[in-house]
Amino acid sequence: MRIYTRTGDEGTTSLFAGGRVSKGHVRLHAYGTIDELNAVLGLVVAAGVASQLEEALLRVQSELFVVGGDLATPSKSANAAITRVSFEMTARLEQEIDTWEGALPELRNFILPGGGLSGAFLHQARTVCRRGERWIVQLAAVEDVNPDVLKYVNRLSDWLFVAARLANIEAGKSEAIWKRGE
Repeated sequence: MRIYTRTGDEGTTSLFAGGRVSKGHVRLHAYGTIDELNAVLGLVVAAGVASQLEEALLRVQSELFVVGGDLATPSKSANAAITRVSFEMTARLEQEIDTWEGALPELRNFILPGGGLSGAFLHQARTVCRRGERWIVQLAAVEDVNPDVLKYVNRLSDWLFVAARLANIEAGKSEAIWKRGE
């Protein structure tokens, strides 16, 4: 199988459930941003994190394929090959957030994105996640979207924030406090 097909040379792409849409369609922006987020998480793993966090990041990367597939397939499609985002995926993120927050110093101030390389990449991932969320909201305004997708992506941005803090603590990197007016 060749990596190139030439079928998108005119600015359209195929959806999993069939049919073609413009590469500028809001659906493509939504799942394309999720793909970008997955790539940023690959940078986090490549930069190095503690094994427990790496395992969770690799799971989330796999879950992002589910998110992308869900977004690339209209809700009305009965394509049995598509796995849809579920409540359980979001619940797992919440459980990890709660566990990790218990191991972190209480947050009393805004912090600047940064710290170590992995922590900084996780903060970048959080912002890409939020952009993906905005695109999903735009898609949901014009087409039916699995409501669990939006819940998962919203929770994932919180998860990424806590993961960034955890990665920085585990790497011995301090968090820079935002100072008003300085």
